Parts: sequence; C-alpha cells; structure tokens
Amino acid sequence: MTFQARLSATLTEIATDVKALRLSRGDLNALPTANKTSLVAAIVELRGLIVEAGAVIDDDAAGTDDAVTYSAAKISDLIAAGIALAKDELRGGAGAAMDTFKELEDELASGSTAAAAMALAINNRVRFDEPQVLTAGEKLQACQNIGIGDPETDFLALYVAAKA
Repeated sequence: MTFQARLSATLTEIATDVKALRLSRGDLNALPTANKTSLVAAIVELRGLIVEAGAVIDDDAAGTDDAVTYSAAKISDLIAAGIALAKDELRGGAGAAMDTFKELEDELASGSTAAAAMALAINNRVRFDEPQVLTAGEKLQACQNIGIGDPETDFLALYVAAKA
C-alpha cells in the first residue's frame, strides 16, 4: 500500500470518528438554551438557571418541595435498590444454584435429577382433556385420590351377594 493510500485511509477513519462524535453530541441548535456554542456552555447556563430558581439537591428532603431533588448518586442508589428488590421477588427465595434463568435453563437442559423429577411429576397426572393409558395401580391411586375407590370393583357381584 502506498503512502498516499495509507494517509487517505487514515484520514477517512478520522473523518468517520469525527462524524460519529458530532452525531452523538446532537444538534447544538436544538438546545433549549440561549448559549448554543457548546454543550459545556449550555450546561453552565442551565446550572445558573437552576441556582436562580432556588433548586436544591438534598438526599433527605427530596419530594417535599418542587425545588428539591435527590442527587444523581441517590437516584442511582434508589434505582439499584429497586432492581435488587425486583430480582429478589423474581427469585422467590431460590437457592444460589438455581436463582437465574440461565441456571434453570442449564439444569433443565442437563436432564438432571431435579429436572427429570419435575418432568415426571408433570407427566404423572390424570388428564381430563384427552384419553390416557394408565396401569391398574395408577387407576386405583387416581380413583382413591378423588374419592371414588377401586375402579375394578365388581358392583354386580356385590349386588348379588347383598341380595342373597
């Protein structure tokens, strides 16, 4: 590659970076401040307006007055606390080994005993939405669970015996 080509490539890269910086900075003309020469000048102007309005940053008294607000650090801490609370609620007391969706996914994918036991428990239920094949023992247990008794009872024999 020639010197001219390398220089051209370097200048193109620099121009691309400058363009990206301008885009991320935004249009200074859109600032709601009188001073639109730079972001720093606009921030200084806004700070002056806030101070003139009597706005106060007070981590203990925010919310008691429209001119009082929490500091950025306090707001960040409150957000972090809210996120931690939401995570705790979502985990619902799950142990450290199973307290993230990734750990649950890995456990289910591994076919481990806990996952297999859960799948077996789900499969070992009496369905009411479609027919299923049950062993005699499964039928007996299901009927006993719902108060029917032994499904193989010969009611005709009971009747005949009672009649005799």
